[in-house]
Amino acid sequence: MAKNPPKNNARKGAVKGRSQSLNSKTGLWTKRDTKTGKFMDVKTSGGKFKGVSKEK
Repeated sequence: MAKNPPKNNARKGAVKGRSQSLNSKTGLWTKRDTKTGKFMDVKTSGGKFKGVSKEK
């Protein structure tokens, strides 16, 4: 069965190898590399990162 690609080169599903969690002190979402555990980025514009799974 054929698979049609997403329109506009959009990603299908979550970004692999990354997760996000809410920083309780600042109230901002931080993105983390799941392999190394290092923090990569902080979302300063508000809201969550698009397509990145959340940590528990």
